[in-house]
Amino acid sequence: MIDTEIGVVLNNKMILIENDTIKKIADNIEIPKNALVIDLSNATVLPGLIDCHTHLTFQSGDNYYEMFRKSIVDYAVLAPSYAKNTLGAGFTSVRDVGAESFLDVALKKAIDDGKISGPRMQTATYYISSTGGHGDLVGFSPRLSFNNGPKEMTGIADGVDDVRQKVRYLIKHGAGVIKFGASAGVLSEEESVGAPQYSQEEMNAIVSEAKMWGRKTCAHAHGAKAINMAIKSGVASVEHGSFVDDEGIALMRKNGTYLVADIYVDDYILAEYGKLGFPEDIINKEKIVGLIQRQNFQKAHKAGVKIAFGSDAGVYPHGWNGKQFYHMVKWGMTPMQAIQSATINASDLMGWEDKVGSIAVGKYADIIAVVGNPIDDIKLLENVQFVMKGGEVFKNLIEK
Repeated sequence: MIDTEIGVVLNNKMILIENDTIKKIADNIEIPKNALVIDLSNATVLPGLIDCHTHLTFQSGDNYYEMFRKSIVDYAVLAPSYAKNTLGAGFTSVRDVGAESFLDVALKKAIDDGKISGPRMQTATYYISSTGGHGDLVGFSPRLSFNNGPKEMTGIADGVDDVRQKVRYLIKHGAGVIKFGASAGVLSEEESVGAPQYSQEEMNAIVSEAKMWGRKTCAHAHGAKAINMAIKSGVASVEHGSFVDDEGIALMRKNGTYLVADIYVDDYILAEYGKLGFPEDIINKEKIVGLIQRQNFQKAHKAGVKIAFGSDAGVYPHGWNGKQFYHMVKWGMTPMQAIQSATINASDLMGWEDKVGSIAVGKYADIIAVVGNPIDDIKLLENVQFVMKGGEVFKNLIEK
């Protein structure tokens, strides 16, 4: 059993679960009468994994221009399968950081109500973006828009008063975390990949408003200037962080800001997105970002910046989330540190440290297992064979 709180592997443990909660962990437990016994003695047991950067309401795989032929109903039909694939991969909790039409809130409710299978979700609802920013539609005729409904049903907001109102509106309708675009991005057609897209005053307003309502914030930020502005505003995490500089690393350490860097996704984008008809300027942006993001991830980790696991699943197929562990180890983490990034660190970032992130008395019985030891071979986490969420077995492929 991997104890993620102290970072050690423990042998010959028994775990007693009642309903959805872990009640006891010991070398020897008297088995209650009529208890169901699950034998994982030939496997390594871990707490359920946590992905802090997912998009469960969509998945690339279609031609780029298919997005203009789909309605929210199309995405709603497919979202439950993405949630199921994520849970099957061993990710029992996720932070979902951007969805249209509050589809993520509806998906979360259906999972919480037991109507469909999926991970626990912390939802961001709409991605807050400036006009013309990474969350807006850029590069097409003004007659085209993702945002054909009322302005409230978009993430677009400009100016201090407008961004404050947007935060309130999103929280009103189910946002458990607030995400905004501090910088330009890769998978959009604005010219820059990392220039700031909000002023310092606007970022400050988003974060302070969210805090007033008891919500953390995360900032999409590639460029160094935007990263530093976001950290100064008080965000809980920087997403991507591709061009983080020495100042940004120092600020993150000082403020306790988490870095959530999606360092597997570069492989998938460069291999597949050209085939899917994505514009050349988008592919070229990824070529600029990919390697330096990984190098800066390594630099930030060595400097002691807090790291939480975030895959950006949805940009590549849901259920492939575990492929990122290999890259985290390749770029400087030990296997234990990579696992902790997706367990105890991720639960801390989400404010769920009392519920998930470790196998501990009083926490949810979110437990996964693999045959073999991922401390010796981190790639084992790409094929999780046993998944339990809240005491309910979702998947068991381990032979007794």
